[in-house]
Amino acid sequence: MTPNPKKSAGEHAANCVTHDMIVGLGTGSTAYFAIVRLAERIREEALRIRCIPTSERSATLARELGIPLTGFDEVLHVDVTIDGADEVDPAFNLIKGGGGALLREKFVACASETELIIVDESKLKARLGAFPLPVEVVPFGWQVTRRRLRDLGCDARFRASDNGPFVTDNGNYILDCSFRVIQDPPALERAIAGTCGVVECGIFSGLATRILVGRSDGTVEERAEPEKSG
Repeated sequence: MTPNPKKSAGEHAANCVTHDMIVGLGTGSTAYFAIVRLAERIREEALRIRCIPTSERSATLARELGIPLTGFDEVLHVDVTIDGADEVDPAFNLIKGGGGALLREKFVACASETELIIVDESKLKARLGAFPLPVEVVPFGWQVTRRRLRDLGCDARFRASDNGPFVTDNGNYILDCSFRVIQDPPALERAIAGTCGVVECGIFSGLATRILVGRSDGTVEERAEPEKSG
């Protein structure tokens, strides 16, 4: 059977977790494998951990698998978060939020000592931007927010679901912003954050500490030092 790179990366990341850690549980198809592996380790090794999920989907999966959960009403620090990404550049800038969980993902990442990003090779990019950048916005006046985002040089499209607007776990909307090439991710992140109506954007700069890349041969490459630009 051909190895699944996402599964390899997710399981490798889960195997890095040790006793008594507070673990952030990411959201998405790669993070799923890490969550499943953590549940296996709890059953097989009596691994002692408590976890903070970054979405209701991940929370539901964790409960179904018997993973103990906690929240920021009980802890203020996360030892390690295991999460995926839609794009990763050589400087460890990320685009996240394809699944719509970017606000909670960034919140947990900011509280984490280690942000462990798990991807397959297809997510590695020389520059960010091919994947439309998700931006979470408040429902009130989202049309005005979209116009302001378009002034930053993107095609901002309203994300819909089968039942109408896509609504995040926080009750907000998503605008998917196509910039095609993002020359300066930190600067764009700041510009979007300063736009009225924006709750959070899917550029994650300065947060990823380690990247695990699952490859088609079943191996996992670990990257611990981002490349320096210039």
